[in-house]
Amino acid sequence: MHVLEDMKAEDVTVIDLVGKTSLADAMIIATGRVNRHVASIADALVEAIKGSGLPAPKVEGMPACDWVLIDTGDIIVHVFRPEVRQFYNLEKMWGADRPNERLVS
Repeated sequence: MHVLEDMKAEDVTVIDLVGKTSLADAMIIATGRVNRHVASIADALVEAIKGSGLPAPKVEGMPACDWVLIDTGDIIVHVFRPEVRQFYNLEKMWGADRPNERLVS
């Protein structure tokens, strides 16, 4: 989270995914002002993750930088440009009103 603050990411939201999906334990959503800002935030996050000794995360979306997804396994980070974040509205999709994932027996 410090990296997001240091890089001036805006409107940072953390969504607890425990019990909602097996994809990850948490999702972090942040906004960068323009494509270059999104790219800078994503680069800084990837470097911080690598620097902490964790395995290199999977990264999608770097060429365009409208929306960059960083998947660490336990945490998924989305960094959006404002209009793209508004369009996809992941907070609503994964918010508190989402039903728990059903386990198939």
